[in-house]
Amino acid sequence: MHSAAMDAFVAEVDARTDILQVVQSYVPMKRRGNRYWGCCPFHHEKTPSFSVVPDKGFFYCFGCHAGGNAFKFISLIENVTYFEAIKMQAEKLGIPMPERERTPEQQARDAQYANLRRVNTMARDFFHNCLTLTRYGEPGRQYLAGRGISEATIKEFSLGFAPASWDMLSKAFLKREVPAQVLVEAGLAAERRQGDGLYDRFRGRVIIPIADIRGRVVGFGGRVLDDSKPKYLNTPETILFNKRRLLFGLDRSHRAIQDAGYAIVVEGYMDAISVFEGGVHNVVATLGTAFTEDHAKLLLQYTPNICFCYDSDAAGQNATIRALGIIQHTGANVRVIVVPDGKDPDEFIRRHGADAFRQLARDAQDLVTYRLRYALAHIPADSPQGKSEIVRAMAPVLDGVQDASKRLEYEKQIAQALLLDEGIVRTELRRFARQEAPVSVGEERAPVRQAAPRPDNAVLAAGRVVIGAVCHTPERLAELSGELPPEALQDNVQREILQYLQGEYSAGRTPDMAQATATLSEAASDELTRALTEENAPGGEAQAYADSVRVLRRDWLTRQREAHSRAANAASQQGDAARAMQELSAVRTITQQLQSL
Repeated sequence: MHSAAMDAFVAEVDARTDILQVVQSYVPMKRRGNRYWGCCPFHHEKTPSFSVVPDKGFFYCFGCHAGGNAFKFISLIENVTYFEAIKMQAEKLGIPMPERERTPEQQARDAQYANLRRVNTMARDFFHNCLTLTRYGEPGRQYLAGRGISEATIKEFSLGFAPASWDMLSKAFLKREVPAQVLVEAGLAAERRQGDGLYDRFRGRVIIPIADIRGRVVGFGGRVLDDSKPKYLNTPETILFNKRRLLFGLDRSHRAIQDAGYAIVVEGYMDAISVFEGGVHNVVATLGTAFTEDHAKLLLQYTPNICFCYDSDAAGQNATIRALGIIQHTGANVRVIVVPDGKDPDEFIRRHGADAFRQLARDAQDLVTYRLRYALAHIPADSPQGKSEIVRAMAPVLDGVQDASKRLEYEKQIAQALLLDEGIVRTELRRFARQEAPVSVGEERAPVRQAAPRPDNAVLAAGRVVIGAVCHTPERLAELSGELPPEALQDNVQREILQYLQGEYSAGRTPDMAQATATLSEAASDELTRALTEENAPGGEAQAYADSVRVLRRDWLTRQREAHSRAANAASQQGDAARAMQELSAVRTITQQLQSL
């Protein structure tokens, strides 16, 4: 939606956004001169090369060359689109989106979303306060303490407790004028079968708020304190809550996943909370459902490396096999963390510590090895029928291995385990693979966004000085076009920037740098940011600009002279004397221009 109202909305969000405040909410920064420095959040480094220039409103990393304004930073670090970043910042600042014409159905839908989000937020606070501030929460506090969950983690996840009362939440919310229909739609209450009124869905349970990737509460999970059934109770499906498309903890863990380079998937949210408590933060959990294609797509936005760490019992191993079948054809690098002695990840971390668990992750088994060991443990391999069943079980797994050398190695490994000839195993694997065609996720994996470094030299450095000077002093563009038109720049990224600026000035507009970074290609946006944040060499801006124009003009003229020289040689070889003379004349003219620089 592009309109004057939307332009004004973006301008207001931009004007009220402090880039230093945004960046410092993710990265520790220290001031040096007129800028702040820290370690780049987009690539691993020990010496800070990531800078923020608050008065110019830009960040730039001199190590990986990522750069832009505050919205670009948010879009990179949160892995969202540029406009999503603007909307996220607007929400934090309390700036409403411009209203657009909507049908009555759309208005009703928007109101339903808003009401459910509001009541979920209220419920989160209600449960959390019951746990932490009232006598009703004592059983919940004892349960969490017994599982080693600290007060800091309780606060981090806003854990709560639902008192063992039929309608404490319902009564409290009805008094606060929350409509009964909204409580039912949110899955917090249900209508009584006999008589009027509501009863609470969650009673006598530790409550875990479940958030979407943006941290908005969309539902709840409740864990009983004894052996009652069901052990876990989730919010029913709503327009906000679809457990097949949600991963618990991803709103908190996606940064840690990117930093670690891999994600750990555990079975339940209490497992994820316990692992997080142990100091391992790159962890997510499914919500009492099997791992789905949508879960795979969510994780692949942040990393191609996914480690499953389900419980070691039969149910956990079966769930692992099902999950591996879902994800093996997505392009992900799938591994399985095997916790020894039949322990779950929570128990292992509490007994051996986070470092020992991370070592398990480093030692995780690849998909084929895990599947083979599982098959050997569950299918007798001492008969021809058993060997055939194991080969059949391995066929769809091997079919997902694209690397020919790896596939041959795995086929050899299977043959050795079954005491069979490699040729026989290879033939059988391919026969079974044809019978059991794999199911693909259907969408290509979104690449993990990473900034790529660009080479640099004196000509590129001069181009950045000129671009920065033109942005600061628009009047220079008119005089520059006579000496150095955009096509004179050898680098296509810098040429894109100069052509954009020239187009804006020609249309009578003063370029808005925030708009420029959103309009230009990613490489051009990064280069423009670098041009705006780099400090000029000693001698002042005017001298640096004049020297840089001279460098670029010399480079352009040199390339032109070389082109005319080649053309003269070609014309001479073809016997075209007149053409050769014209080209040589151009060479002499350009040589004179170079000598005058």
